[in-house]
Amino acid sequence: MIADQPVMLITGTRKGIGKYLVEYYTDRGYLVEGCSREAADWSVPGYHHHCTDVADEKGVMAMMASIRERHGRLDILINNAGIASMNHCLLTPLATAERIFRTNALGSFLLIRESAKVMKVRTYGRIVNLGTVATPLKLEGESMYAASKAAVESMTRILARELAPLGITVNLVGPTPIETDLIRGVPKQKIQAILDQLAIKRLGNFADVSNAIDFFIRPESDYITAQILYLGGA
Repeated sequence: MIADQPVMLITGTRKGIGKYLVEYYTDRGYLVEGCSREAADWSVPGYHHHCTDVADEKGVMAMMASIRERHGRLDILINNAGIASMNHCLLTPLATAERIFRTNALGSFLLIRESAKVMKVRTYGRIVNLGTVATPLKLEGESMYAASKAAVESMTRILARELAPLGITVNLVGPTPIETDLIRGVPKQKIQAILDQLAIKRLGNFADVSNAIDFFIRPESDYITAQILYLGGA
């Protein structure tokens, strides 16, 4: 049974969707832990920041030990950290491809594995991974980004089965383009071409994402797992 003040870990919280989610969930009474490679230049009550690279195994394990020591539990993980590179495959260096997969795929795996070790003690957990509509829309110029998130989608379905006996659900939300640093350098015509492929032809917003996450993390959603929810009708 979840406590009155659930403990949530959100990755990639320094800016963008992650920062919004910190503010959103602390406002709702959650104790929120978060991380990014760099220190956050802001703070909110009920939030604790870790300078941790999600692809660094020792760093992730140390962060989880700190959370366990201070709270004794972890109820929810939001795997938000991610990087992208929007280039034609002929212009994509191997180092860029490796960095994308390390952060998006291996980073998500590490956080799920270590979070589940804490969650299983209470036989309760909610894990929500962040994907992207670039995967189902097969967007040109985003092969490595879309492929890394396709790996996260596959992990979501498989790890949902592995972790179900421990009382842990695993689901994925795939946002559409949102006005964040991730897309600010993308030409407007490219963004419009993406929106034209959606059933609802507008940019997404932060509230669209938190609305979907809210559904997956409710205690009553204990029968909802291995689900992939793409926003905008992708």
